[in-house]
Order: sequence, then C-alpha cells, then structure tokens
Amino acid sequence: MENNALKTIIATLAAENAARTQGLREQIHANPELSFEEYQTAAFVRKELADIGISDIQEIAGTGTVALLYGKKAGNTTYNCLALRADIDALPIQEANAVSYRSQNEGCMHACGHDAHTAFLLGAARILKSIESEWAGCIKLIFQQGEEQDPGGASLLIAAGVLSSPQVDLILGLHCDPEMEVGEVGFCAGAAMAATDEVYIDVYGHGGHGARPHQCVDTVLLAAQIINALQQLVSRRADPLSPSVLTFGKIYSEGGATNIIPDCVRIWGTFRSFDEAWRAKAHLLIRQIAEHTALAGGGRAEVRIPEGYPSVYNTPELMPTLAAVTANYGLHPKTIPPRMGGEDFGFYSQKVKAFFYRVGTKTAGGTGLHTATFDVAAAAMPTYAGLVAYIAAHLMQAEASS
Repeated sequence: MENNALKTIIATLAAENAARTQGLREQIHANPELSFEEYQTAAFVRKELADIGISDIQEIAGTGTVALLYGKKAGNTTYNCLALRADIDALPIQEANAVSYRSQNEGCMHACGHDAHTAFLLGAARILKSIESEWAGCIKLIFQQGEEQDPGGASLLIAAGVLSSPQVDLILGLHCDPEMEVGEVGFCAGAAMAATDEVYIDVYGHGGHGARPHQCVDTVLLAAQIINALQQLVSRRADPLSPSVLTFGKIYSEGGATNIIPDCVRIWGTFRSFDEAWRAKAHLLIRQIAEHTALAGGGRAEVRIPEGYPSVYNTPELMPTLAAVTANYGLHPKTIPPRMGGEDFGFYSQKVKAFFYRVGTKTAGGTGLHTATFDVAAAAMPTYAGLVAYIAAHLMQAEASS
C-alpha cells in the first residue's frame, strides 16, 4: 500500500477511536499508581490488549507487560522486530486539577504524562492490529513500570530479557511536552538526555551549644563549605563543551534548634552529564572534594553516589526518516536541543538502536511536567496514537517477495 493510502487509513482509524483512546487515558489518570506498584494499571493494560485481539501477552519483572504483534504482509523488512515503549507509573503529587478524571488516589498523580503515553500505545496497538495485513515482521509493545524511580524499570526489563525473544532491532519511545502545541513533534539526534545520578553526602563533626563553637566541629559550616567547593566542579573541572550540572536540593539535620550545632548534616543533590568518562571522573572528584573539605575542618564526610540512569542516545541516522514520516502524516517535526533531564529509556539506547522523541500536548493555561495542575490536551490522544501507528507501519513495510 502506498504511504498516502496508509496514512489515510491510519488517520481515519485514529479519529474513529479518539473517544476510546481518551477514555483509556482518563481511566489510567484517575487511578494512578507509584513506581513498581502499578498492579491495577498493568492489569488494565493487559485486559485492553486482550480486547484488541492480541494473544501473545506476557507479564515481565512484576508489573511490566510485553505484547507481540505480527504483521501478515509477505516480504522482508529492514527491522525484524520493532519495539514501542510506554511507561505506566505515576508520581507522589497531590492533584489540583478540577476535572472529571481527577486522581482518586490521594497523594498520587499522573503528572508526567505516562497515562497518555500508555493510551497512545494502546490506541496505536488497536490500529496496527486492524491493519496487520499492511505491514510485516514483529512489533513488540512494552508497557514499562518504574520509570520515575531508581533503578528504573527499563533496567529490570532488560535484565529479564525484554530485548530478546525475538531480538529487538530498534526501539522507539516518546514523551509529552506541555510547552509544544499539539501536532508538533520534537527530535534530537545523538545525546538527547543526560545521565542522572543522585548524590548523598553525610557530614559528621562534634555537636554542641551554639554559644561554644570552639568546643564543637561545626557540621553546618562544613556542609556550606562543601557545597561551595563543589560548585567549582562544573565551572573549573569539566570540559566547557561537555554539558553537566551539579545541584543540591536538600540540606538538613535531624533534631536540634537554632542554638544547637548538630552532630551530622545531610546534603542531597543530583549530578547530570552526557559523557561517560567525565561522569566517572566527576563521581571521584565529588568524593574527594567533600571528604577533604570536611577533613580540613576537623570533620568527616561520607559520600554515596548510586549509579543512576545513563544518557539517552538517539541513533542519528534515524532522525531524517522519523522527521519525514511525521511530516507526511501531516504533523510538524522540529529539531529540539538536548535536555539535562533524565529518562531510563537510556538503558535501552545502550543496547540497541533507539530514538526517543517529544510530542506536543499543550493545554490552555496548563502547567509543566511534575506539577499538580499538569494535563494533556484531548486532541493529543488521536493525534499521537495515529502517529505511533503510522511510524511503526512505515518502518515495518515489507519489500516485495522474490
């Protein structure tokens, strides 16, 4: 089938299923679950996949789900197996939206658009199943848990074999972008999102009365000096052409009062980078600077930097194809810059060809990701369910059999 005819069929199906796709998103939004606790969400996804007519549905690594779709068109494809990934977990945020599908779980909200990601993929799955005679090969649908929390659901699924049986040749993922209009699609080739590591520093000294500092080792002062010293890590030790960020978001001590020097002060932060060699070196420097600064003041620092998500690397040669397919579908591709935010999709991009792109979901008066008033424009649901299906069907077009 010619691309224009395929586009027309997919766009028509997406429009016909618009209310259903929106309903899926609203159902998931109203019943959010935190990372690695997505039992009801996973059950809902599996039920919908079965309703679509997909028989090969597998539970994986707890609350993860993998389903296989097989095209019936004769011929060979560039990719034997294309994977499409959506994340399903929510955030510990109390929703402030006054909508009919408002979260029913106190203190838990889909404030990052994972409900929409899941609905996009379910909507695309329904379309792809209905046009299975128009494409070939295998499309693997991955509904992944725990994107918002270390160690990241992607790492668990990979360890459980999600990229094998059949072997994935290419994986695609997307993310809502509330700053872009519906119909805009953002692509960034190469390093697209940063590696993210959490930094924990415990500063130990000798507490006591604030009126007698000479009898103490002031942990608050040491903590301040450590933070100041570490601010020079990026400005003076990093290559200016290799972006990185070190930010401390929390500093506290347990107990105490205004006139008490605590025995311990804890500092929590995040380190973001793109270059793996610099990432490893920076971890070492953070430890050295914190430990030596504390030692110079008579105290001691213990540093923990659990390895977080790797950077997301988008296979560069895929971008022209994806942008062209998006434009042919009638949407508006645009080149976007790399971001310092993190995504566990990076684990996939370390293993196979991958591309992670942004889709515009801007609402009137809407707010950003991870806020209590975040929402997704209803028009986005059929738009991107259709786009996901069209990209997949295009990539899995069969060559004529000999």
